[in-house]
Amino acid sequence: MYNVKHYLLSTLLCAATSLAAQNTDASFKAYEETLKGTNIKFGMAPIPGGSFNMGAAAGEKGALLSEGPQKKVTISPFWMGTHEVTHDEFNVFFEDEGTPTNSDVDAVTKPTSQYIDLTWGMGKTGGFPANSMQQFTAMMYCRWLYQKTGHFYRLPTEAEWEYAARAGATTTYPFGNDAAALGDYAWHAGNSGKVYHKVGQKKPNAWGLYDMLGNVSEWTLDQFDEKYYSKVTDGATDPQITPENRHPKGVRGGSFEEAAERVRPAARLSWQPDWNKRDPQIPKSRWWLTDGHFVGFRVVRPLKQPTAEEAEAFYKLHLGQ
Repeated sequence: MYNVKHYLLSTLLCAATSLAAQNTDASFKAYEETLKGTNIKFGMAPIPGGSFNMGAAAGEKGALLSEGPQKKVTISPFWMGTHEVTHDEFNVFFEDEGTPTNSDVDAVTKPTSQYIDLTWGMGKTGGFPANSMQQFTAMMYCRWLYQKTGHFYRLPTEAEWEYAARAGATTTYPFGNDAAALGDYAWHAGNSGKVYHKVGQKKPNAWGLYDMLGNVSEWTLDQFDEKYYSKVTDGATDPQITPENRHPKGVRGGSFEEAAERVRPAARLSWQPDWNKRDPQIPKSRWWLTDGHFVGFRVVRPLKQPTAEEAEAFYKLHLGQ
């Protein structure tokens, strides 16, 4: 049964008109967003609405029980960041002197300081993906970005993320079933040298998205559920597991540390407590991951913009966990 939370999420995640009408909207095209007061930009690619088979196909190499069976779902149109959010972008938020430092989720909260270098020597400039952060931090960045730009940004749902990663392909990888070509598209354990890399150095997928596979894993919006596919109805539109608790949330795409069979569009991974095991703080930081150096994120923007009241209710729901 749907409750108020489900109704709110449905309002924000679903489009009010048909997919065909939205996909032909004249404003639905690629664009660049410039962070106010800087020369830092990021690209957003239009992801057309449509249906696809979500999850791992029967017999897919490396697939876990939590990655199937496949369900056919429909996704409304949205924009997605062409690259993972970089440290260059994230640091504008981190260093924003106008950001309040209180802990009230009704205001944009300034991140706490990192007590060690969580870039692990890679640095905060030059186009490296932002990493070592909790899902809460990624969502706070999205909210800050909305307040700075007037455009409603959030994390993708698991369904949106996989749909965008596949880019219309029905094979194990967007380029086929054979992992031999993975190195052309992704940084993984076989070619990364055990470090993450600057964004955009590999080939993009068919929808112009870079590093969807490998480099850093990417946070999604859903509450992670091992039985996701038993809870998603075949034929559902914009499915999501509504968050009820802060943990666990899930990441997608694999990372620079993982083998090719774990760097697939259908691959799922749940947050783990040991991603922050070396954090000496009590309670442990809700912002950072001392041992989650492989975790980053990218943003999406639904074609249908919510009202200001709907947007604030959405952020309050997701940041109040």
